[in-house]
Amino acid sequence: MPIRAVAYVSTACSEIAEHDALGIGSGKLDAVVEGAARFNRQAGVTGVLLFDGRRFFQYMEGPEDGLHVAYGRVLGASSHHDVIELQRGLVGRRLLPFWPMRWLPTDRAQVSGLAKANWVGFKQRGDAAATNATGMDLVAGVVEPHLLAG
Repeated sequence: MPIRAVAYVSTACSEIAEHDALGIGSGKLDAVVEGAARFNRQAGVTGVLLFDGRRFFQYMEGPEDGLHVAYGRVLGASSHHDVIELQRGLVGRRLLPFWPMRWLPTDRAQVSGLAKANWVGFKQRGDAAATNATGMDLVAGVVEPHLLAG
């Protein structure tokens, strides 16, 4: 079964961004991610959501029908706005086979770098530190320490 993926950036709703700015966290973000993980398990979708306190980057992958419905849920969510799709299409293999959805804190430079990266064809060269690193290289570089930690 072919695996498809989508990558996008968006801006957090004020409730999530304000709570994060105050350093008190938002149960809303945890609830959104837990709901997505429950749905994604059933749909066969995996992925990661990176959050810098203001903007999101999300990469999700799975079978076409499951990904289509999961991404539709993303587009209709009130937890963010100004969604900019970076790429959608076929991928050779899953990058995140074990995470139905997980969110990770990151910094603005990483989200900005991901938004500006080369996403054509979801190519992965294998070196997130290289000057010609692709979007997939950058995602792999961000999530790899968390994969190793469990």
